[in-house]
Amino acid sequence: MAKKSKQQKKDILQPRPPVVVVLGHVDSGKTSILDYIRKTHVVEKESGGITQHIGAYQVDCQGKSITFIDTPGHEAFSAMRSRGARVADIAILVVDACEGIKPQTKEAISHIKKAGIPMIIAINKIDRPEAQSEKVKGALLKEEVAVESMGGDIPCVEVSAKTGQGINELLEMMILIGEMNELHGDDKKPAEGVVVESYLDPKRGPTATVLIRDGSTVAGDVVGTASAYGKIKTLENFQSKKIDKALPSCPVIVTGFNEVPEVGEKFYKRESLEEALSYFQKKERKKIGEGEVLKIEPGKKVLNLIIKADVRGSIQAIQEILKVLPMDEVILRTLKTEVGEINESDVKLAMASNASIIGFRIKATPNAVSLAERSGVKVLIYDIIYELAQGVRSLMNNLIKPEIVRHDLGRMEVLAIFRTEKNRQIVGGRVISGEVKRGTKIEVMRNEEIVGKGKLIQLQQNKREIDRISQNQECGILFEGDAKIQEGDALEFYEEEKTKHTV
Repeated sequence: MAKKSKQQKKDILQPRPPVVVVLGHVDSGKTSILDYIRKTHVVEKESGGITQHIGAYQVDCQGKSITFIDTPGHEAFSAMRSRGARVADIAILVVDACEGIKPQTKEAISHIKKAGIPMIIAINKIDRPEAQSEKVKGALLKEEVAVESMGGDIPCVEVSAKTGQGINELLEMMILIGEMNELHGDDKKPAEGVVVESYLDPKRGPTATVLIRDGSTVAGDVVGTASAYGKIKTLENFQSKKIDKALPSCPVIVTGFNEVPEVGEKFYKRESLEEALSYFQKKERKKIGEGEVLKIEPGKKVLNLIIKADVRGSIQAIQEILKVLPMDEVILRTLKTEVGEINESDVKLAMASNASIIGFRIKATPNAVSLAERSGVKVLIYDIIYELAQGVRSLMNNLIKPEIVRHDLGRMEVLAIFRTEKNRQIVGGRVISGEVKRGTKIEVMRNEEIVGKGKLIQLQQNKREIDRISQNQECGILFEGDAKIQEGDALEFYEEEKTKHTV
């Protein structure tokens, strides 16, 4: 009976498309490869040609499907994996044939190894004259990534996103590895998967791109994650076309959640809204980057931020990139992270907490703009994530007080007092060390104690104005300050320089 049961279970399972994640250095050409595969111009639509947030797509290769997860960086992929969600079946590591291994390439290798999934190396830009694929393979070997031509077992395909060279071979390799790993799904069981993107649609409400890992779901099903639940209103494929049913390895756009779910959360079909609500209430909810308890050391400044973005994936990427900013002198504290446009309540929170508002790929409402201008709240909106990081760095630098460095110049002994007015005196003396310069600051010393401070307004020698005078020479000065100089006093001349640290 046991053997029969296993056979029956095997008969139920159906082959499913492999789910592929593409990782690599920011300029390695990840999006260009996907652009060529999908025959859509993603690069032209994105600011700076950089993929800013997560998308999921599906393509056909010789009658078989492949699902791609296009991530903005390793942080988003890592965030999904850290929440226990198995996202991808295969990882494509894109390496620039001209530039070779970069720090982000090494990070990608580490993430792929931790995920424990098969890897395919795509050496891109092979069409360029300066391409050195063999050198790249040698560098990969130093990172303990041995491709087949170097005696290892990792497939490597040389490609060009510009000419299309090797792209079909790369797709065929994905299908082959998927078949070798015997990827199957059961479309009869309740759906389970992972949220790969989410945002607040102005017309449709909370919306999420969900990758169905196993099972199936249809419109009307009750679904839930750790942070959101609801009844599915609409199901759409990645081209925003309505579909009747989402099957294993299918990326699907879902509406009907009570609020925007977090990226990387596991997604399940539930029996009823009551069950979904019960599960939801058991989970300890915490928004990204909020609610942290900070121990602020004396002398440190705090920069309060309110972050608004277009999608959840953007918020995660922003939080990750801000984490690497040095916080030796200024600490970043995120008061609120939310998808959607900047509104009046955001500005009011910023006013009450002396915070700056950072927007990413969103707009501010006219009322919010007006209130921010009247109240002096800083609202900064960016389209490129690295420019956002530089903007936050500038805000941090503005909080750092400049350090005043004193440069001692010289010392003069007062020999005579020629004239005394309310805040000014004309005195004569001899420079006993260093030099005296016009416009410098002065400390009045009496019995080696400071009795007052002032400034050197004019400097004369032999009734002629001069800019400076050196040791062992006599001069007359016009002193302006809060002290009354006496014969026998010593005057210390010095300059102050403001130096400002930056983060």
